Amino acid sequence: MKENTIQKYITSVVENIPEDWLNLTTHRLDIYNEDLAKIEFLSAFENLFEADRFNTEDLKDLPTAYDYIRLGHPLSSVLEWTIAKLNNLKPERVISFSSKTMPILAILRKNLCDGKPTHIVYDEKLPLNLKTETLERVYGYDFELNHVDSINSVLELDGSTVFISYQQDLSKLPYNPNIDFYIVIHPELGSVLVAQGSDNDNYIADIQHVRRRETIAMTPHDCYTALKQIINAPVRVENEDKEAYKAKVVAEVNNITGTSSNVLLGSSGLSVQYAIMMGLIDDALEKYPNKAIKIIVPPNCYGGTNDQARRVAAIKENVEILDLLVDRDHDMAQSTNQILDQVAAEDAIPLIIAEIPTNPRVEVPDLEELRDALVKQRNTKKGTLAVDPIFILDQTFCPNVQFCADDSILSSVRTISYVSGSKFPSGGKCTAGYCVANSKAKSLLNKIQAHLLICDNEATDLQVKILAEQLPSMIKRIEKAYKNTLEFVRYIEKTLPSAKINFVSEELANEGFMPSVFSLDLPTKGDTMEAREMYKRKLNKKLITKMITEIPEESKYCVSYGQLNGCYWTIPATSTQGTTKEADKDYIARVSVSPNLDLEHHKQVFADFASKIEK
Repeated sequence: MKENTIQKYITSVVENIPEDWLNLTTHRLDIYNEDLAKIEFLSAFENLFEADRFNTEDLKDLPTAYDYIRLGHPLSSVLEWTIAKLNNLKPERVISFSSKTMPILAILRKNLCDGKPTHIVYDEKLPLNLKTETLERVYGYDFELNHVDSINSVLELDGSTVFISYQQDLSKLPYNPNIDFYIVIHPELGSVLVAQGSDNDNYIADIQHVRRRETIAMTPHDCYTALKQIINAPVRVENEDKEAYKAKVVAEVNNITGTSSNVLLGSSGLSVQYAIMMGLIDDALEKYPNKAIKIIVPPNCYGGTNDQARRVAAIKENVEILDLLVDRDHDMAQSTNQILDQVAAEDAIPLIIAEIPTNPRVEVPDLEELRDALVKQRNTKKGTLAVDPIFILDQTFCPNVQFCADDSILSSVRTISYVSGSKFPSGGKCTAGYCVANSKAKSLLNKIQAHLLICDNEATDLQVKILAEQLPSMIKRIEKAYKNTLEFVRYIEKTLPSAKINFVSEELANEGFMPSVFSLDLPTKGDTMEAREMYKRKLNKKLITKMITEIPEESKYCVSYGQLNGCYWTIPATSTQGTTKEADKDYIARVSVSPNLDLEHHKQVFADFASKIEK
C-alpha cells in the first residue's frame, strides 16, 4: 500500500515538474540556505507529499536543493528520496552519481584518510574503467576485490564491505546485513550509492563532498529518466548519431581554441580539472618518481578549484599546495617568477593552476612577463636543470582567447587549458567542460584522458549534444554580452562614480579579453575598517535584493555566468569562494550580463538605487 502511494505521488510529480528542474545548472541563491541545502528541500517536499500536493507552482517554490548539478539538484533529491522510501531507508543515505566509478572512489578516499580497510565485492563484473593498479599507485587507495555468486554469499568482514551490482530497476535494492555500502550501477544513467546502517552515517558528508568536487550527481535528465522507469512510465529513446555530435564539438573547440590536439569532454569543469590533476601526477610519478610535486594555486580563486587541489594534496604524501598571490596588490607574473624560483631550488615539479582573467576581480596579467616567468630556465640547489612548469589555465571567463594556439604568447610554455561548459559553451544549459593543450603539452592529454575514464567523468551524450548546439554561436554571444557589460559598466561609473569597478580595459578587449562579468565595490563609510566593511556588505545585499525584486523576470541572485538571458548577481565570498580561506575572500558584488536582456530597465533600477544611497 505504501509503495503504491509513493509510486502514485511520484507519477504526479513527474507529470508536473517545473521546467527549471530539467534545465537550470546553478542554484537560485534567493531560495538557498547552504547550511540546510538538501535537508530543507526534502523537508518541504515531504510536506507536499503528506498533503498530496504536486502542482507545478508548489514544486517551483521549494527551497533550492544543494548547489549546481555537482552536489545535487531537485531531481536528484527526488530520485534519492523515492529510492529511499521504497526501500525503508533514510533519504540522506541514498546518493546518486552520473559516474559509475566515483562512488567507489569516494569510499576508498574516506577509508584511506581513516586508515580503514575496504573490501569490494561484486556478483557480475566491475566497471570497465576501474583500473586497480592505477588506483593503488596514483591515488594511494588500498582495497581487496572479491567475486561472489550472489549477494547472499557475502560474509562479515573487517572494515568496509562495498557490494557492486548492475540493474536497470533502481526501485528495489539488494540487501545483506554484512554489507556496508551498495553501489547499484545503471548501465545508461550512472549509479546510486546506499550507506547501510547508522555506523556508516559519518561517510555521507565525505561522499557528497567527492560528488561536489570531483564529479557530478546524476544529471537532471537522467534522474528524470530513472524516475520514469521507477513508475513504469514510457521513456523516450533518442536515436541520434552520438559520434556526429561529438565530432562537431571537437571541431568547434579546435576552431575556437586554435588547436589541433585531442579535445577532452568532461561532465563538469571540475571533473576535467580533477582528470588534469591526477593525470599530471601520474605522469610525474612515472618520469620523476623521487621528486616532490607542488600544486601552485591562487588562494582566492574559485573555491572549487582551491578545495579540489587541497583535497588531492591531502591524500598524496609527495604533493603539496603552494599559494600563488595574484589579486589586489599582487602581480601574477612576479608571484609566478618568485614561486618557481623556490620550487626549482627544491628540485620539485611545479604544476600551476591560474584563472585568466582572475575571479572575481577580472584582472589580466602582463602576458609577456608571465610567459617570461614560465619559460625562464632555472637550476636546483645542486646546479642541475630544474623541471619546467606545466601551466594549467582556467579560461572560463574568456574561452574565446586562443592561449593554446601555435602562435599564442604561451606557445613556448607547456599549457593545458580548460573551460567550464556550464558558462558560455552551453549558455548555462549543462555543466560539461572541455580541455585542450598546446603543442608542447599535447602528449600529456593521454594521461589526462586515462583519468577522465577511470573516474567515468566523461560528458554524457545529452551534454555533448547541447554543446554541439550551443558552441557555434558562442563567439558572437561573447561579443554581444561584452558590449552589454561595457555599456552597463560605463553607466554605473557615470551614475555612481564613487563605486570601484573591476573590469577589463578596452585595450585588453581589443586583444580578445571580453568577459561579460565585472565586480562592484560599492562606496562605504564608517569610522573603522570593520564598520566600513560591514556597511559595504549590507549595501551589496540591498542592491542585489532590489535588482532581483524589481526585475524578477531577468535579474537573478545566482552564481552563473555566460547564460543566454538576463543578468545574474552574486557575492563571491558567500558562493563561488565558499571554501576559500576567510582572509582571502572578496565580499564584493559580482555581476554577469548576458547577450539578451533589457539593459535600459537595469540602468533605471540601478539609478534609483544610487540616488538613495546615504551621502
